[in-house]
Amino acid sequence: MPESTHQPLPQRHVTHLRDPLGLSRLPPAAADLILLGDLTGRYATGSYSRLASDRRSLVLRGDRQGAAEHGHRITAAIACHVTRAGGTVDQLTQLLLHPEHEGGRHARGIALRSGQTRALDYIRRVWASAAQTVSATVALGSRDDAYEVLAALRDRIETTPWRGERGRTALRVLRAHLNFAEITGGLLHHASERQTAEEAGISRTTLRAVYEAVLKPGGWLRRLRVGHGREGSTWYLSDGNLPGHGVPALLSPFRTTQFPPDPALEEWTTPETATTADIDSTVLARLMGHDAFAHHGLGSAALMVISALHQRPDQTTVEVVGTSSVSRATTYRTLKRLADQGLVHHTGETWTLAPRALEGFGTSLPDADSGLAAEPAQGWDKVAEQHGTRGVMARRKALHAAQRAAYQEALDRLAEHRSQAVVIVRDGRQALVPAPRPDEPPPTWHTPDGRVLDPNTGRPAADWRIATDGRLILITPADQRSYDELAAAHAEALSEWESVG
Repeated sequence: MPESTHQPLPQRHVTHLRDPLGLSRLPPAAADLILLGDLTGRYATGSYSRLASDRRSLVLRGDRQGAAEHGHRITAAIACHVTRAGGTVDQLTQLLLHPEHEGGRHARGIALRSGQTRALDYIRRVWASAAQTVSATVALGSRDDAYEVLAALRDRIETTPWRGERGRTALRVLRAHLNFAEITGGLLHHASERQTAEEAGISRTTLRAVYEAVLKPGGWLRRLRVGHGREGSTWYLSDGNLPGHGVPALLSPFRTTQFPPDPALEEWTTPETATTADIDSTVLARLMGHDAFAHHGLGSAALMVISALHQRPDQTTVEVVGTSSVSRATTYRTLKRLADQGLVHHTGETWTLAPRALEGFGTSLPDADSGLAAEPAQGWDKVAEQHGTRGVMARRKALHAAQRAAYQEALDRLAEHRSQAVVIVRDGRQALVPAPRPDEPPPTWHTPDGRVLDPNTGRPAADWRIATDGRLILITPADQRSYDELAAAHAEALSEWESVG
């Protein structure tokens, strides 16, 4: 909870902070939230609007529905403050039902409408949810504490097996979000889908697939708010410890399927990959955005193998299978491809990275069988060119830039159709002055046959007609709002105007 953005109350207004209600143990921002309510609108974001079924446009909620959600968010925030301070549900009840506390307006409203019993049940449910949330989180007192939490999360990510192609792709996305979180300085961060896709070196379609199939169900990532306009979505990183969750087993088969196991021979009694991994995710984050590791290039398996060998050099093939959490067959293929380009060396039974492997430069060594040396790689650009993936990232960024420009142009066109609202203030209240209805043209534009005269040319417009009540009955494609939206906006403004008058 950030510090309060307004001046603290005078001492004479907070003389009851040391009573049994427990306000003295709360931080100043929490006390202000209880006494004064949400003055800054922090908890109102998203309460009065929601995404439509098409997941693109916004739909306004009703005033009562939006106010109820806003009040619930304030109540939940107060419950979390009381829980962190070591309070009880009885103290929370006293805080919320106190008649002078603006933060408890929502709970008192429930008591007035539905009775005291219903309000007490609601407070107990909010308390139980807050207690569970607080118990699963860590209180951060400084930026150093936040970086310690991020470091612990990075260690957990590096030691978690990410099996299968989808699991390795999910690791790239999760590492991209960890990069954003480290820049922000906390688990809460902002990022758009295009920004994350560019950071991870994958497409938006793949990004959405791993969001829904791996990261969200596994408890690694939560989207708190969907971004709109120029603002990215709000995300929160977790450690994947949700009850009943973990790295889903459906990522891909982690046992080879070339032959069925033979129990009599005691084959495949355990998974090929170990239950823990050991990679250097910093190396993975550094290389994953390059064209050489695109889908049709070296791929995510090469990222895992290189990260595992950088973390612990001189590993046998069996050890690489365990530390990289890559299946045995894929590990053999990946090591061979990297060895052909001189990026890894095979000495006896162990594998190690070439001196400049992280820069994409290989070192040629004689082949033990033929005595010939394979042609070493000359940088990641050359590797991407050999696999036909060079320029993938540039084309993806150009596509995203074009999409952003088109979206901004659409927002600008929409803003051109909006006129500045006229507001009057009377008795301390603001009231919107209803504007002339856009679907009611002036009488001078009418023709006897129900058509509309174009004010610029003086000739009838072909696409417009006027109904018997003087309103347009045909909306052209140039209009940005439907007839129902126009009517609803006018009725709301007219009602507010009449109530003030």
